[in-house]
Amino acid sequence: MKRLTAYAPASIGNVAAGFDVLGAALAPLDGSLLGDRVTLTEAAAPAFRTSGAFAHRLPADPAQNLVLKAKALFEETFGHLPAFEIHLEKALPVNSGLGSSAASIVAALVAFNAYVGEPYGPSELLAFAGKAEASASGSVHYDNVAPSLLGGLRLVVPGGKARALPFPSDLAFVVLRPALEVATKDARAALPAQVPLADAVAFGANLAAFVQALHTQDSALLGASFQDLLAEPHRAGLVKGFREVQKAALEAGALGCSLSGSGPAVFAVAEEGDEARAVAEAMVAAFRNAGVEADAILCGLDTQGARIL
Repeated sequence: MKRLTAYAPASIGNVAAGFDVLGAALAPLDGSLLGDRVTLTEAAAPAFRTSGAFAHRLPADPAQNLVLKAKALFEETFGHLPAFEIHLEKALPVNSGLGSSAASIVAALVAFNAYVGEPYGPSELLAFAGKAEASASGSVHYDNVAPSLLGGLRLVVPGGKARALPFPSDLAFVVLRPALEVATKDARAALPAQVPLADAVAFGANLAAFVQALHTQDSALLGASFQDLLAEPHRAGLVKGFREVQKAALEAGALGCSLSGSGPAVFAVAEEGDEARAVAEAMVAAFRNAGVEADAILCGLDTQGARIL
């Protein structure tokens, strides 16, 4: 019986400096996996089922599930896929800011592609994933699907392509998962339709500085440019306690701290080891003081991206 399982990691969208154009794939430092899995098993007729800690949060109507929407997009180009049972293991919380929808979409597309002999390469799969992501967020964007598919820290460049950026190996991502939810569509609705020219210039300069800092290993410039000038000012109020958590992270030694994607997850970047652990403790305590329970995960970059397990 033909059977395969694809895995796609969680991701941080925007990575503070790059609204809709930067994303980082996450790999917990303890060696565990943080992401969704899609298993295809040969069957006489198509079937779909879900399991996992957050399966109960998925749409009751299977047709609304992003995995099946991704299948429909794949078939628009490939043609009808063979009959198989699709099993989605939903390990990422919905509306978490950790690329939950992207992980399901990417795992599904990688599974479909592998099952039929990999007719499509990374660029085609990325295009499929961007379209499928639009059905969840309301617009095509690649800041989560690109790192989840390709791995690493990714910069989305014109034409829907994604380039890998270097990232200091001694830095860790401190990821906080508060007991809150923020729907991506709601977070996008909080953004203004237009931004002042001065804000656009400041955003462009900051993003350029961030990329330059990565390529030149300039830690001072990296810290100075680890800020979200475009979305965070409008979204901060959607996450209870965020400003207090951000302040606590920076005071504990973090290089930067911002919302992960549209939130409510929050991430900080700190030196791996004792400093990262101290930052995590400070952030958890700040959330608790705001009346929000949260847990912390220390992560590095997942450089593999989506893969067949």
